[in-house]
Amino acid sequence: MALDKNGIAKRIAQELEDGYYVNLGIGIPTLVANYIPEGIQVFLQSENGLLGMGPFPVEADVDADLINAGKQTVTMLPGASLFSSAQSFEMVRGGHVDLTVLGAMEVAQNGDIANWKIPGKMVKGMGGAMDLVAGAKNIIVAMQHTNRKGASKLLSSCSLPLTGVNCIKKVVTNLAVLEIKDGAFHLVERAPGVSVEEIKEKTAGKLVVPDVVPEMKLD
Repeated sequence: MALDKNGIAKRIAQELEDGYYVNLGIGIPTLVANYIPEGIQVFLQSENGLLGMGPFPVEADVDADLINAGKQTVTMLPGASLFSSAQSFEMVRGGHVDLTVLGAMEVAQNGDIANWKIPGKMVKGMGGAMDLVAGAKNIIVAMQHTNRKGASKLLSSCSLPLTGVNCIKKVVTNLAVLEIKDGAFHLVERAPGVSVEEIKEKTAGKLVVPDVVPEMKLD
């Protein structure tokens, strides 16, 4: 069966390595904070000025003044620090973020990403996405494989305004894990119970499928 949002976040958390500085985008990416693997330490950075972000708080621990870039209440781990958004963007632009996890509306087979604007719809702006795709050492996209109308979000080329060009290396959807290289999506894993045929049917871009595609291990 296809993964829910927490399943996507749980699988992406497996990509974290000890000592990583990580930025989590708005939406599904924020859930990754709840699934940091035991035995490793990562430093979660938010572009509104927080380093050392913890998991989402339980109701009794909610502090309305402590939020992430998406205005969700968060927690701080021991040793966390607060600073200006200008300093936060210096970290991003200076190449000090090892990994960023972003949501997306579309991803192309060459690694282009569109995640900030649908023409004709009001948006507040791109936020920090453009800086993150340009400054982070590695970028993983967390998203649904198809949109609400059932159309693929993994395309030969993006139709929406781009956030970044040739920058995405891996995509984790509710159906699969895919690496982007050599101008194609390479199928790495499939969600438990999801067939390769379904993934092929719902991927509009060029898809390279190996002889054996293992299921994701989420436990």
